[in-house]
Amino acid sequence: MVTGDDVRAFALTLPRAYEAVVRDRAKFRVGRIVFVALSRDETVMGFGYPRDQRDALVAGEPEKFLMPEPADLRYQWVRCRLAAIGIEEMRELVLDAWRMCVPKKVWTAYAQTHPL
Repeated sequence: MVTGDDVRAFALTLPRAYEAVVRDRAKFRVGRIVFVALSRDETVMGFGYPRDQRDALVAGEPEKFLMPEPADLRYQWVRCRLAAIGIEEMRELVLDAWRMCVPKKVWTAYAQTHPL
């Protein structure tokens, strides 16, 4: 089972990423862009995900993935239950969300030193 501490430990290893606490919720950012956020109880993780693909993701595994809150529907965002994913899947989701936020040169440099 993945915990909020697992998410935190991985997200903070990514270049330019930092943690901010907003209304008692941990949010991980690159600049001002949030790429991952944890619920207050750290059981649900929101993350950046292409808006045009999220319906299929949620419909394909509804026990794992959730649509964003109504206020977040306009963003490229989706949520997942941390208890339903493994460490490797969490890392993949966080890495993909981070990749959407950083300049291509940052992603390229990271990919060269961290083979997938």
